[in-house]
Amino acid sequence: MTKAKGNGSSPDPDELRAQVEKTREELGRTVEALAAKADVKAQAQQKAAKVKSVMHDKAAHALHTAHDKTPGPVRDKAASANEQLTDTALILGRKLHGRSSEPGAREGRLVGRATRPGRDLLVFAGFAALAAVIVVAATRRSRRC
Repeated sequence: MTKAKGNGSSPDPDELRAQVEKTREELGRTVEALAAKADVKAQAQQKAAKVKSVMHDKAAHALHTAHDKTPGPVRDKAASANEQLTDTALILGRKLHGRSSEPGAREGRLVGRATRPGRDLLVFAGFAALAAVIVVAATRRSRRC
């Protein structure tokens, strides 16, 4: 394993120490590489993160493309439908919880809504998504005709 010096003598202790240290470093890198290959959970997490990133990029691109291809009047109708659905969702929410739907009572309850933003946001997002689907479906039907 070790080379003898040109004069036939064995290597000195410093050379042996250097060779041992080099071998240890190589062995350490090899063990780390084998451990990484054996860590299935880490590999799955890395792959999931990569797939998530790719899907996020594709979704963003699709959203941008859909926005660019949607005519302005359709976007305006979608915004209007979104406002109407939001108002309807607020009224239905009040009725479900036994609250008044009086116009003056709305401002007083807006402060109370801040304590439960998750539920209202979920309702709003659902209605907004529904509005978007309706508008896109109507647009596609009108283009086919």
